[in-house]
Amino acid sequence: MRSGSLQMKQESSRSPSYTVECEDFVHVVEFNPFDSGIAESLIAYGGNNYVVIGRCSFQEEDAEVDGIQYNKLRTFHHGIRVDAIAWSPETRLDALPPLLRFCTAAADRKLRLFTSDLQAKNEYKMMDGHSNYINDLVFAPKGGQEIASVSDDHTCRIWDLEGNVRACFVLRSPGMSVGWHPEDAFKLMVAEKNGTIRFYDLVTHQAILSLTTGQAPLMSAHWCLKNTFRVGAVAGNDWLIWDISRSSYPLDKRPVHADRAKLFRWSMVNENLFATTGFPGKMNSQLLIHHLGHPQPILIGSGAVGSGLTWHRTLSICAMGGDHRIFFWVTEM
Repeated sequence: MRSGSLQMKQESSRSPSYTVECEDFVHVVEFNPFDSGIAESLIAYGGNNYVVIGRCSFQEEDAEVDGIQYNKLRTFHHGIRVDAIAWSPETRLDALPPLLRFCTAAADRKLRLFTSDLQAKNEYKMMDGHSNYINDLVFAPKGGQEIASVSDDHTCRIWDLEGNVRACFVLRSPGMSVGWHPEDAFKLMVAEKNGTIRFYDLVTHQAILSLTTGQAPLMSAHWCLKNTFRVGAVAGNDWLIWDISRSSYPLDKRPVHADRAKLFRWSMVNENLFATTGFPGKMNSQLLIHHLGHPQPILIGSGAVGSGLTWHRTLSICAMGGDHRIFFWVTEM
């Protein structure tokens, strides 16, 4: 039985479907989760000094394309390592003038809000307030007028676009992930390293629900936008899934990464599909794609040192960064 399962794993391990060359080590990569008014997808990646915005289309959506078509739109000098990137729903490339807006978290513990018209106007605003590393950030999906960020300083902060802190939640351990409910503008999910995931009401500033992994460290959690009763996380070596309409205890959990799990991301198009990554280290295959109906990962992505993890908005394609590259895997589900 043992050798059989190893055999199955061996066969399903595969190299990326597509690769894009980059001019820097890619620490973080994010597809735009919002409709920007163009047929192609926008993708952002952050390196040691730069944020690059590109547009890409795939043969899975456009028969004219051979594999992947990628065009770099603009490089923004960042001057410091990029740790996280969030897209604003205000980004529209079909407007006149076009509006490109995103926010980064950097190694100097500051947020930078970038606004560009892809012509002469390229500005950024610094947001200062966290006293330790910022692990995740997200725009309010309705209107994009606020940003939430979580940090090793045991806080979750809500900022307006001028850089003012509108709310601050004190956490019991480092904040690792933050998510905003896609329809309900007043519900926020905050995941802490100690294994607690809390949902806050932004009107009363009270926690309305909490989940626990029962194990630490929780490194990443993600709210499923296709089914907002579902929450997923990785803690220790395991992935865990909750159905919050049924219980605050995990619906399912499974060990997946022998060297500890790092990131968890739901697919944008299938509520049963998700990806996890392990810590960059000795193991070459760090990306696993799972389907809730299958006991084993349905795809083991083999790529050199990887970081960041993101899903395409309308296709079952996920991407991971690496050394001067972005890797893309197509999932047939």
